Amino acid sequence: MSKDQQRIDQITGTLKERWGISEDEIRVVCSPLRICPLGAHIDHQLGLVTGMTIDCNILLAFVPNREGQVWISSTTFSPPVEFSLDDVPARVPGDWGNYVRGAVVALQQKYDLQYGIYGVAHGDMPIGGLSSSAAVGVAYLLALEQANSLEVPPLENIRLDQYIENVYLGLNNGILDQSIILLSNEKHLTYLDCQSVEVQMIDSPFQQNDFEIVVVHSGISETLVSTDYNRRVAECQEAARLMLEWAGYDVPDSLALRLVPEEVYHTYGRRLPEKLGKRAAHFFTEMQRVREGVAAWRKGDLDALGQLISASGASSINNYECGCEHLITIYEILNACPGVYGARFSGAGFRGCCIGLINPAYEGNIVEAIQRRYPQAHPDVADKYGVYFCHPAGKATVL
Repeated sequence: MSKDQQRIDQITGTLKERWGISEDEIRVVCSPLRICPLGAHIDHQLGLVTGMTIDCNILLAFVPNREGQVWISSTTFSPPVEFSLDDVPARVPGDWGNYVRGAVVALQQKYDLQYGIYGVAHGDMPIGGLSSSAAVGVAYLLALEQANSLEVPPLENIRLDQYIENVYLGLNNGILDQSIILLSNEKHLTYLDCQSVEVQMIDSPFQQNDFEIVVVHSGISETLVSTDYNRRVAECQEAARLMLEWAGYDVPDSLALRLVPEEVYHTYGRRLPEKLGKRAAHFFTEMQRVREGVAAWRKGDLDALGQLISASGASSINNYECGCEHLITIYEILNACPGVYGARFSGAGFRGCCIGLINPAYEGNIVEAIQRRYPQAHPDVADKYGVYFCHPAGKATVL
C-alpha cells in the first residue's frame, strides 16, 4: 500500500465515522507542495519564475452536503472548523480555518454556492517553505467547486487562491505558488511570466534517477504575515517608484520592479538608498538567473543549474536579506556537501526550509552532514528539524 493510500484510508475513515457516510460518497483532492528552483522573491514584482511540484501533498477527503454547512477537520490542527455558507466568519489571525473560509468568500464573489462540504485534511510535510498554504487553499477551492458542479479553469483558480491570500489573509504575495500547484506536469519544468501569466512547460531531459530534491526543514514555522514578507514587497515597490520617477516615467498606482526597464535600472539603480538598491539588485540578477537556469535545464546541465540555485540563495541572504540563522546554517551545510548540485531557501525565506537538487547516490552523506552539524549549531530545534527526499510530481487534482 502506498504512503498516499494509507493517508487516504485514514482521512476517509475519519469522515465516515464522523458523518455516517458510505465510501462511494467521498472524493479526495490531492494538492501537491511545490519548489521554486529559480525565481526567488520576485513573483510579487511580476518577475520570471520556475517551479515544479513534488510528491508530497495536502490530501482533503470531502463529501458535499445540501445544508450549506462547512465542517473541516485536520490531522495537524484543532479544533475542527465549522460555519455556514450564509454566514462566513471574518479572518481570525493565525487560525488554520482562515483558508477554507477564504476559499468560500473567494468563490462567492462570482458563484452561488449551494452545497457545503464535510472534509478531513492531511499534510505529509512540516509547515513552511513549500507553499502548503497555497496547496491547502487550492484543495478547498477544488473541493467546493466539485461539490457545487462548478467548472473553473486553472487560470481562474490561480486568481481565486490569490484572493484568499491577498484579500482575505492580507499577504501581498504573487501568483507563483498557485500557478505551479495548478499547472505543473510531472516531467516538466514550469516557466512562468508573472506579468503576462504566460506559462511554458519545458520537457525534462533527465532520467528518473538523475536527480532528487532534498528538503531540509529548519524546525521553525510561523505565518508569513508575522514576518517581514510584506515589508520586502513594499521596499521593492518603493525602489521601482524612485527609479521610474528619476527616469521621467509615469508612475502607475500598482508598482512592481518588472515595470522598470533594465536600462533604467542600470542608469539609476546606483542612486537608490542602500536597502532599496539591494532589493532591486536581487530582482534584476534573479531575472537573469532564471533565464540562464531555463537554458541549463534544456541542456540537461545539472551542474550549471545547481550553481545558479546556490547563487540565488546567496542573493536572498545578501541582497533580499531574508532568512534566519537556522536557514543560513542549512544553506551552508548543503552547499558544502558532495552530491548537492545547488541549494537555497524555499518559499518566502523567513522560516521553513531549504531545498536542493542532489545526486541520489549521496543521500546518506547529506543526512549525515545535517545530523552532525545542524542540531549542534541550533539546539533549540534539535528535536524539530527534518530531512526529506522528494521527486517531481503533477498538478492538483480531484482523484
